[in-house]
Amino acid sequence: MTTCDHSWLPKASCDGSCVHAGGADAGRRLVVWIRTSVRVVMAVILAPGVPLLAVPIPGRSHVQRFYCRLMLRCFGVRISLSGGPIRNLKGVLVVSGHVSWLDIFTIGAVLPGSFVARADLVEWPAVGRLARVMKVIPIDRGSLRRLPAVVHTVAERLRAGHTVVAFPEGTTWCGLAYGPFRPAMFQAAIDAARPVQPLRLVYRHRDGRPSTIPAFVGEDTLLRSVRRVITARRTVCHVHVGSLQLPGDDRRALAGRCEAVVRAHQELPGAPAHVLAA
Repeated sequence: MTTCDHSWLPKASCDGSCVHAGGADAGRRLVVWIRTSVRVVMAVILAPGVPLLAVPIPGRSHVQRFYCRLMLRCFGVRISLSGGPIRNLKGVLVVSGHVSWLDIFTIGAVLPGSFVARADLVEWPAVGRLARVMKVIPIDRGSLRRLPAVVHTVAERLRAGHTVVAFPEGTTWCGLAYGPFRPAMFQAAIDAARPVQPLRLVYRHRDGRPSTIPAFVGEDTLLRSVRRVITARRTVCHVHVGSLQLPGDDRRALAGRCEAVVRAHQELPGAPAHVLAA
């Protein structure tokens, strides 16, 4: 992952040294090969169904959730959910920390909506196709002067009653370290007078240890990242639904409140959770 170098760009201190594959199945190459082959075949079978997500049918959000959960299964990822109830409100800005391309499927399985994402995301195979179908709002991180237009587009979507998902850190982190929430996207919620729903995503190994396998940082490539995830024994993403935040009139204060909600639940010892089944 490389971007144009500008002094104002969000930069993560994470790189390839943060990513540890784990090696739970070392010495069991046949098991890994069979498991990986099954997952790849499942993903190939499901891929043609992506355009169905764009069909304006009743209950489309339920179809999106179900489809994203199936795709996560193909990658060997399960979801556990904790925290407050998921409110099906119209026009909500969903914000979360950013670790991986998997975040798109994970949030899509919980609160599907339009994503604000890197402009080059639409060039990626499979993930890019899904992003286009889900009407991704592209943001060019190398062009600060285009940011107001993106904020305006997000505000318009919120006013129209759509759910929009943004990653206020502005770049990906490994999941063990994280960056501050930038306030720009929160201006859209203020302009549209719509609430913000903070989510916390925590990726773990099957035994509960923190996992950096899904991390997409540094000079990592999409192919290498996908291979790392799909060959892992199992990854569990713990999704914590934070308290809904009213917009107010100060984007920095709103960003600070949402960041505090997300970071307060970085560790969830003993928190009630249930696993979402596809």
